[in-house]
Amino acid sequence: MEYRKIIHVDMDAFYASVEQRDQPKLKGKPVIVGGAPKSRGVVAACSYEARKYGIHSAMPSKTAYKFCPCAVFLPPRFDVYESVSIQIRDIFYQYTDLVEPLSLDEAYLDVTDQKHYATRIAKEIRQNIHKETGLTASAGVSYNKFLAKIASDVNKPNGMRVILPEEADMFIEKLPIGKFYGVGKVTEKRMHDLGIKTGADLKRMDKTRLVELFGKSGLFFYDIARGIDHRTVETNYIRKSVGREITLPEDITDMSNILKILEDIAISVENLLNEYNAIGQTVVLKLKYFDFQSVTRNITDHKGIQKACDIMRYIEKLIKNTEAGRKKVRLLGISISNFIDDNSQIKKYKQLPLNFKGFLT
Repeated sequence: MEYRKIIHVDMDAFYASVEQRDQPKLKGKPVIVGGAPKSRGVVAACSYEARKYGIHSAMPSKTAYKFCPCAVFLPPRFDVYESVSIQIRDIFYQYTDLVEPLSLDEAYLDVTDQKHYATRIAKEIRQNIHKETGLTASAGVSYNKFLAKIASDVNKPNGMRVILPEEADMFIEKLPIGKFYGVGKVTEKRMHDLGIKTGADLKRMDKTRLVELFGKSGLFFYDIARGIDHRTVETNYIRKSVGREITLPEDITDMSNILKILEDIAISVENLLNEYNAIGQTVVLKLKYFDFQSVTRNITDHKGIQKACDIMRYIEKLIKNTEAGRKKVRLLGISISNFIDDNSQIKKYKQLPLNFKGFLT
């Protein structure tokens, strides 16, 4: 039987690790990237040292501070993270064009068509990432996306796990149901209520019953409980927009202050467009008022938009159609969409034929 060779690469505590790399004095310390400790912000990422205190992403910063008052809180530097992400992605493309980025810090690679073993490729990628960025990555290697992603989490941080076809059944049967792809907190609780706590429990469920309980997802759960995942590495993904938004430390109404913050965001967005070598046609302004009401305003220029000064020219027009200045604002954001640059790195990469019959060992 011919198997695919799939690698899932996941950077270790990416944002926090970048900060520890750039500020060596932070190494070994609990680092939290996100909102200030007494702000209304949330944790965007945290180091492994911070995780020992029970801190996790999306946790309110106030709560994180209560859990670990000694933690170092830092504002995100998304421009830096995205720049490093591009470096990492360039390493991926040295091995295959079949790359599916999931976020700034993780991606699937299909190396079925490569002559080298997947384990060797994954090891080299991790070594090259560390050599070029100073950061560590974990990897999972298997014959489908589900198992590769699960495997990448087994030996974190800075580790690798291979799941061979003959090992899959035993691995899946022992896997806690919360680790399964597509099983969030709500579904996990529902499955626990049904007595489904492991892969073995899920495997015992009848297909018809799973569909009755979970709809189309039931078919997917039935398959992955048996190590079946036909999803391919999608290389035809085209990012639809780039942007940046910021939750303010306090609600503001002063228009000069609002415009200054938007100008800083516009500069950040220009940097993103330059990194992706992209030109957009649509500018989107996003506001969130003190009462959490969100509004967006947009305008399109078919000649193309890439410079911060051009972005701000449209932002100044769009903001007049909002209540900013009269109603307190808690969040500001700008995004650019509707790309027209054919040379953009956002564009898809060509797909290669899969014809290699080897596997992992």
